[in-house]
This record gives sequence, structure tokens and C-alpha cells, in this order.
Amino acid sequence: MSITVNGIDELRKLAGSDLGASEWIEVTQERINTFADATGDHQWIHVDPEKAAEGPFGAPIAHGYLTLSLFIPLFTELLDVEGVSTKVNYGLNKVRFPSPVKAGSKIRLVGKLASVEDVPGGVQITVDGTIEIEGGAKPAAVLQSLSRFYA
Repeated sequence: MSITVNGIDELRKLAGSDLGASEWIEVTQERINTFADATGDHQWIHVDPEKAAEGPFGAPIAHGYLTLSLFIPLFTELLDVEGVSTKVNYGLNKVRFPSPVKAGSKIRLVGKLASVEDVPGGVQITVDGTIEIEGGAKPAAVLQSLSRFYA
């Protein structure tokens, strides 16, 4: 369920709020292969299901950066900021990948709007995010994302 705010003033009021959880999405082998093609990272642990089945995780796993890249579509399910001219991904403070995402697993994002700080012409938000694996004991990724919204 998405939270929608209209403008920077409404966004400021959400500082410290839990944003909830996104829907689950499946990380298919096809998605992993497409990411491998886009990045040139064709390591067998990602793209060779037969060899990966004999590897340390018993199946092919998603690239950590594929999991990280899914933050954006998952985040847009949590928070929609309208009434601004520009939305920019500004960067990351921290990223960890505690557990691999096996092909066919489902993941979702749980987020908290940790802070909203003024920057020239707008605000910068810090989001504490956890990308969970359905049925997993540990998350796939734990991160702190920075975005900017300009009036």
C-alpha cells in the first residue's frame, strides 16, 4: 500500500515514519540472465543452473546489485511524492547483502523514512530499507538510500 504525499511540506511531516512493505516480486532466472547480459557479469553462480545446483547455495543466485537495483521499483510501491518538479536518486550510505537470493525466490522491501533534510531547492530523504526474502531467516539486503526531491 503506497503512501502518497503532495509536495515537500507533506513529505517533511513523514520523517521518522514506517512506510510499510511492498508486494512480493519473484526474482526469476530470466531476470537474473537479463541482468547478467546488461552488466556483463556472467559468473556461473548466477547464470548456469546446473553448475550452480552443485555450488555453495544449491541453486543459481541473483547478483547482489540486481537485488539492490530492485529497491527503486519496490520503493515506488511504498511512497509516491507528487507536486515536485524533480526526483533524483542521490546515492547510498550503506549496503549489505546478508543472504543470497536464489532464482525463483520472492523478495519485498520494508522501509522507514529515517529523515528529511533541507537541501538547496528541495529536500533529501534518507530511507532505511530491508529487502526481505519470503521465508528467509536473514534479509537479502539492508541499505540506507538517499533521494532528493526538488520543488
